Amino acid sequence: MELEVGDVVLCTVEKIERTSVFVKIEGNGEGNLVVNEIAPGRIRNLRDYVIPKKKIVCKVLRAENGRIDLSLRRVSQKETKEVMEEYKKEKSYISVLKSILGKDAEKTLEAIQEHERLFDFLEEAKEDPKKLEEIVGKDSANKILEIIKTQKKKSVGIKREITLKTTEPNGLELIKNILEAIKDIEIKYASGGKYLLKIESQNPKEADKKLEIVIEDIKTQTKGKNFEVSIKEK
Repeated sequence: MELEVGDVVLCTVEKIERTSVFVKIEGNGEGNLVVNEIAPGRIRNLRDYVIPKKKIVCKVLRAENGRIDLSLRRVSQKETKEVMEEYKKEKSYISVLKSILGKDAEKTLEAIQEHERLFDFLEEAKEDPKKLEEIVGKDSANKILEIIKTQKKKSVGIKREITLKTTEPNGLELIKNILEAIKDIEIKYASGGKYLLKIESQNPKEADKKLEIVIEDIKTQTKGKNFEVSIKEK
C-alpha cells in the first residue's frame, strides 16, 4: 500500500541512533524520524519519548524514492487514539481469519494488504462483501463477516473544548441560545467562558465529523458579532 503525505500510521520503534529514530511501519516497510520531529522543545534524551520495540503513531512528512520521513510531534491525541483502536480491532480480525481459513490465512492477508489495510478492507466488506468473496469464496466470506459483525463495538468519547466569549450586553443569553440549539451532543460548562462538547459513538470518525460540523456552525453564527471563539482538543 502506497503512503501519502499526511497519512497517520502505526509504527514499531526499531532502533535509536544519536538524533534519529528508525521504525518499522505496519504494512509499509521502514521509516525514520529526526529529533525535532519527536517532540516540541529541546530533547535531552530520546528514550524519554521513544523506546525500542514499542509502538508509536506517526504522520508521514515525505514518501518518495523509497524514503519515508515521519513525525511524532505532529500527531494529535485524537489521531493516536483512533489508530490504536483500529489496530486492536485489526488484531481481532486477523484472529477471525485464522480461525476460519486456517493455513490459507497468511496468503489471504498478503493478498489484501498488498493493496490496502486489512481494517479498511473488512470494514468495507461488512457493507459490500464482493471483494472478500473473490479472495476466500462466498462460504468463508459469510462465516468471517458473521463473526466480525457480531463483535461488540467499543463506544468512544470524542471531546472538544470551546471558548465562547462576547462583549455584547446580552452575551450570556446569546451563548445560551447557541448551545441549547445543539442536539445529540453533551455540553458541560468548564470555566471562564469555556464549554466541553462531547459525543459518544462506536464510530470515532463519524463522531469527529459531527463535532466539526457543529463547531463550524457556531463559528458561522458568531462571525462579525463581537464573539471570541476558540477550539481545543481534549
